[in-house]
Amino acid sequence: MQAELGKCVLHPVCLSRQVIEDDEEDLSFTLPSSSQVQRGMDRLTSAEVDRKVAEVVQFILIKDQKKVPIKRADIIKNVIKENRNIYPEIMKKVNMTFEKVFGLKLVEIDVKNHAFILVNNLELDLPSPPKRQIYCYGLLFVILSVIFMKGGAVKEAVVWNTLKKLRVDPGERHEEFGDVKKLLTDEFVRQKYLEYARIPHTDPPEHEFRWGLRAESEVSKTRLLEFVAQLHEKEPQNWPKQYKEATTSDARSSQAS
Repeated sequence: MQAELGKCVLHPVCLSRQVIEDDEEDLSFTLPSSSQVQRGMDRLTSAEVDRKVAEVVQFILIKDQKKVPIKRADIIKNVIKENRNIYPEIMKKVNMTFEKVFGLKLVEIDVKNHAFILVNNLELDLPSPPKRQIYCYGLLFVILSVIFMKGGAVKEAVVWNTLKKLRVDPGERHEEFGDVKKLLTDEFVRQKYLEYARIPHTDPPEHEFRWGLRAESEVSKTRLLEFVAQLHEKEPQNWPKQYKEATTSDARSSQAS
């Protein structure tokens, strides 16, 4: 109990102080004009914008587990930070990611205080999976995207670097995913979503990730490519090799069904 109070997690004084700080943060923020957004976008590369979008998506997914509204002030203060002048553009891409990848929609339920919740955007009468499963599959989708766009096989160092950009360090225990390295190299491998194998003739030994049999059966490569294309504001045909593979693969899956 003393340790908890030392962290100032549930102490009423700390909670009230945090509310005041958050309110002040939001009161100081006004939506930038279109010209301000454009100037802000011009100062960043598309990769930097995509990375910030991924960070916001990750932040919202984690916050949503507590089932309390997510405040705009928290998103700006903790994630967007100095990039607040492109807040509208970031949130547009964040909404697109939730809708296209997760089947979720970010809804502003409190216009005055700018608070959001995630709602199911799919009209499916299916039992809700555990929250950790949703988050893990979202992470899996990112990894499958990287493997697919890189030609079907990716060294594990590339995967770890990608996760670090999403604030997920495989060397540390994550609040939502637990042991991230074990999740990828053991749990997802056992579930046949990923293959993890040593690269022949490497010294010291190196490993790579590939799509597993279950991923090949369950994941739409066309949908995955559309997601990547939307993040880059391009058409899927801009990646002809991946586009051909995606359409061919999904056509085979459709015939099998």
